[in-house]
Amino acid sequence: MRTRDFSRAPAQARAGAMFIGGTRYANPLVLLRLAPAWFRMVRDMRRMKGYCWHTVYWQFPLTLGTIAFFTDRDAMLRFARTRHHRRLMLWLTDGTRNATAGFIRLYTAAPDGYSNGTWRAEDAQLGHIDTFTPLGAETTGPAVRR
Repeated sequence: MRTRDFSRAPAQARAGAMFIGGTRYANPLVLLRLAPAWFRMVRDMRRMKGYCWHTVYWQFPLTLGTIAFFTDRDAMLRFARTRHHRRLMLWLTDGTRNATAGFIRLYTAAPDGYSNGTWRAEDAQLGHIDTFTPLGAETTGPAVRR
């Protein structure tokens, strides 16, 4: 059901900004050298005001990525300025010795979305929406057929 109140939802649903990044590492040994710096960076991120939640993903053979959520864009950008993050990025981009590719995308949440059940702030009701959210050119969305 549509809502703008995510106060009872998990931390990642309450976030206003999301970061997704991925790095293709040069070889498996680089991952071992990365580990101490990466754990220091994650420790800093978790302590920061505005941090909500993160997860790590892997793509064969040597790509690791992070998806992280923050309360707002400024909190996310403050993390990028931290000492351990800056050091890690310099290490990753020092030629192709440590990494051969990478990307970062930043997203900002729309104010409204959907919630259901115990994660719904208005009530604990589970249910469907009556109409789909309108597309860009529509003023109202079509009815949901059940």
